[in-house]
Amino acid sequence: MSHILTVNAGSSSLKYALYRAKAEPVVLAQGKVGRIGGAAQLTPAGGPARDLPPGTDHAGALAAVLAELSESHPDAQVTVVGHRVVHGGPDYAAPVELTPKVIAQLEGFAPYAPLHQPHNLAGVRAAMAAFPQARQIACFDTAFHRGHPFVNDTFALPRRFYDKGVRRYGFHGLSYDYIAGEVARRAPALSRVVVAHLGNGASMCALRDGRSVASTMGFSALDGLPMGTRCGQLDPGVVLYLMQQEGMDADQISDLLYTESGLKGMSGLSNDMRELQASDDPRAVEALDYFVFRIRRELGAMAAVLGGIDGLVFCGGIGENSAPVRARVCAGMDWLGIAVSDTANDANAPVISTGPVQVMVIPTNEEIVIARAAVALADA
Repeated sequence: MSHILTVNAGSSSLKYALYRAKAEPVVLAQGKVGRIGGAAQLTPAGGPARDLPPGTDHAGALAAVLAELSESHPDAQVTVVGHRVVHGGPDYAAPVELTPKVIAQLEGFAPYAPLHQPHNLAGVRAAMAAFPQARQIACFDTAFHRGHPFVNDTFALPRRFYDKGVRRYGFHGLSYDYIAGEVARRAPALSRVVVAHLGNGASMCALRDGRSVASTMGFSALDGLPMGTRCGQLDPGVVLYLMQQEGMDADQISDLLYTESGLKGMSGLSNDMRELQASDDPRAVEALDYFVFRIRRELGAMAAVLGGIDGLVFCGGIGENSAPVRARVCAGMDWLGIAVSDTANDANAPVISTGPVQVMVIPTNEEIVIARAAVALADA
């Protein structure tokens, strides 16, 4: 019996799952390494968390995952490894088998996603070493958005930059792919849906009949909503100021915008939503206020793109688990048809709405999207 391993490396986490390879893959084991780079922990589903050495990086996290699986499923025959790769550039709009040529192309996209792409490709190399006979499949976070209308795909720059690949790519596509399928299954009458993927990385997407037509993220994973350590939308003049007046070089600016900003930078405390919600520090309060404000602002924008809204979905670590954030986002949104039940919201119920717009909480599952794509591509 052959098996599929999925590897999903985020900016501060690594999710994994082992599947039996069937037309609809069957999950056998899954888990997550959280807080990579800090107090990292490996938590298998249904099992106790295990502390990893302080400062464990993504490569160390993957090594710990492989050791865990070798103990829990020593007879697993991994024939396909499916990888989440954040950036597929302008060309890759569907899953692809990883070859040396493809990997070299994907390395060229690292400047577009420096917080993710190197970790994704490090996972690819580690999996190739661990499973040299297995096929390696890449699934791209940008692929789901490649059908955007031109006005949601471009910047107001000279056209030659668009032709060179300077475009609005959008991210979190694997999550949105899964959510689109779940909405179609659970509430097929909903045509105009806004999805809020809220976690350490955060974005929103406008879906029309299950297809992405707009996203808050753009050329890089910096754009749009404020995130755990990323700034979100920023006037490009700020970057010029940092260069010209503060004397910062490209590497310093990159570190500032990717790792020192967002909730962590604004609060001066943490990028962990749980810690911020428990804090009475005024800076933590202001950081949360800004986070909610931006979500509400983008919710209105996404509804405008769609010409109205039939459904709102919360997903991601914060979207699925933080009732206070959901409540604040939806408060006073009656004018848009959005109202929620406090009781249902506090219980993280699948449907929390009381108004005409159906508001849902759907745990996302990027791993099954990767596993399905791996099966389809391997069969083909």
